Amino acid sequence: MDLLDKERLAPLYARELARFHARIPKSMAAREVARRFMPDGVPMSWMSAFFSHPPVFVDGGEGSVFRDIDGNEFVDFNLADLSNTVGYGKNAVSRALADCAARGIQYLQPSMDAINVSAALAARTGMPFWQYTGTASAANIEAIRIARAYTRRDKVVLFTGKYHGHIDTTLAKGGSPEGNEPARPSSMGVSARATADAVNVAFNDLDHLKAALGKGDVALVLIEPALTNCSLVLPDPGFLEGAFELTSAAGALFALDETHTLQMAYGGLIGERGLKADILTLGKGFGAGVSLGAYGLTPKLARFIDQHQDSDTVPEPGIALGGTTYGNALSMAGARAMLDEVATPEAHTRIAKLGARLADGLDAIIAKYDLPWRAFRYGPRSGFCLTPSLPRTYVQALRSVHADFYNLRHTYLANRGIWDAIVSAGPQVSFAHTEQDVDCYIEVCAELIDEIATG
Repeated sequence: MDLLDKERLAPLYARELARFHARIPKSMAAREVARRFMPDGVPMSWMSAFFSHPPVFVDGGEGSVFRDIDGNEFVDFNLADLSNTVGYGKNAVSRALADCAARGIQYLQPSMDAINVSAALAARTGMPFWQYTGTASAANIEAIRIARAYTRRDKVVLFTGKYHGHIDTTLAKGGSPEGNEPARPSSMGVSARATADAVNVAFNDLDHLKAALGKGDVALVLIEPALTNCSLVLPDPGFLEGAFELTSAAGALFALDETHTLQMAYGGLIGERGLKADILTLGKGFGAGVSLGAYGLTPKLARFIDQHQDSDTVPEPGIALGGTTYGNALSMAGARAMLDEVATPEAHTRIAKLGARLADGLDAIIAKYDLPWRAFRYGPRSGFCLTPSLPRTYVQALRSVHADFYNLRHTYLANRGIWDAIVSAGPQVSFAHTEQDVDCYIEVCAELIDEIATG
């Protein structure tokens, strides 16, 4: 029995989509008004493009639940694509933000919270020096610029299946390690000149990385410690350590992008596993929904930045770093509350247990129907892996990014009060979730698989 057969899924999806439309009349009407002012009726295209059903206009929320303007409530397992792991409504972060906003949002001068946040990140990750941006994308842009300035090279090595933000250098596909086939844009609007300095190699393949480093022209190796934008691909034992050693031996810098994985363990994978890096980029969840990015630096790179600041008052150009609203008081206040009061070691232990509960529940459903699947699992992250073995590469991971099954699952769950993760990710437990939330997710998924199997 093939539960992923399109003819089996299509009638259920049509039924659930019609039911979803009937539940959101006010959101549907609001979207029609919004289309007069915004493309597709949304302020940012992902709010529409990520889902096969119409967007819901949100009224507010509390804890793990948000509410739309029709009064529907959803237990959120998407966490705003991991940018809001603290939950909704009144909490330590929202109180800190309100207090800061009442005193002043932005000064273009440092606040004391910036010291506290930097000290907390240093203690968790082992990276001693920190700089702040508005997004993780901007943090990766600055990491690339620092590496190019420091090494006096231009090439950037990426890993197939990666996501480092919507920035021109990394929106690249292809590019042979030997350099005889240039990378090309993976999205419209990106210049081929911008991607010409990118090289994509296979995740979990040290030989492929060694070949890319062989010409001595690589400035930076930029890698997620686990691929998280194509379901989930974990590193082989020793892969990340080997990648760092190869990179250092080739005279390039090594940057870990833990924008997603910082949420998976206290201190991210760099803290949990004691990994080495020259630069560590962050964003999303540690800002608790407030736009924020950051990058950690080794002492040698911190000194290099000190010596090459870009200023109108000196004759020589420096590194192009910074932005007017970067490191503002509001974002620092939210991050301080998030790190000190929410994302504690005890809280990470709790959500890891809830993540295991979620994965165990999905595995039990899979076993009941003797499906050739299994559950992804790492800390609070889980989801359906639609193959018998967990993936080691992007190509293997794509088999679990199944559009028809996802469209049905997301709409089916939404009609029963659960907001599932986007297709390229998987459900993740937030600091606001409870055992009851997790059990509800499992129960509704069981109902869905039963309907598919018996329909």
